[in-house]
Amino acid sequence: MTLYEYPLNERVRTYLRLEHLFLRLSLLMARTEPLDHHYALATIFEVMDVASRADLKSDALKDLDKQKQTLNSYRGNPAIAENVLDAVVAQIDQCFTNLNNQTGKAGHSLTENDWLMSIRSRINIPGGTCEFDLPTYYAWQQKPAAQRQADLQRWAQTLSPLAEAIHLLLKMLRETGGAQKVVASNGQFQQILPQGRTFQLLRLSIDPLLALIPEISGNRLMVSIRLLQHQSDDRLQPSHQDAAFELTLCS
Repeated sequence: MTLYEYPLNERVRTYLRLEHLFLRLSLLMARTEPLDHHYALATIFEVMDVASRADLKSDALKDLDKQKQTLNSYRGNPAIAENVLDAVVAQIDQCFTNLNNQTGKAGHSLTENDWLMSIRSRINIPGGTCEFDLPTYYAWQQKPAAQRQADLQRWAQTLSPLAEAIHLLLKMLRETGGAQKVVASNGQFQQILPQGRTFQLLRLSIDPLLALIPEISGNRLMVSIRLLQHQSDDRLQPSHQDAAFELTLCS
């Protein structure tokens, strides 16, 4: 099954973008080629750009605290294993402390590194990091892979508190949903969301053998899904066939 996720508010949209970047960063850092490490460094700069939103840190801290309060409300419930509950609450506390103790925004300390900032200023210019533009960066790319990986790990460490918090928050959010099987009639599906409950994330799983691509839109009141087909001329056309998929709403 191919999984698509769609955020139903701006905060979760930002969390998903950061999760995407952190996953890419971990994959690129594990590789050894200079080109992979170039894009790993570019990804660090992208994370810094996304994390530059003024209220991101406070939003994440508030969400962690809200999750802790929700879990603590389950104490005394015979259906809940207290030892598992304690472990999850301890993990939330650790993430909260690490993020709260971080000074400034994620990656703020890297802005004081003039060498890194000289690369950042040119990395989005087409061909802007050639050896004649940034000879010191070119020299760094010629170093042994282990040394480059150590440098990247050191720079990425400044982003770790945010990465851990985002990973935990999204994991817990995804666990709140229950999958339901639905059918898009004539390639279209709409669902009015129940009142009194705020959904934050939509997850859609569809069989890749159907060769259908969901175009999703939604808000706190309803979600709408239109299925598209990829044509041989690389254009997308609406599908008019009935198709089943799994839909999960997470709150």
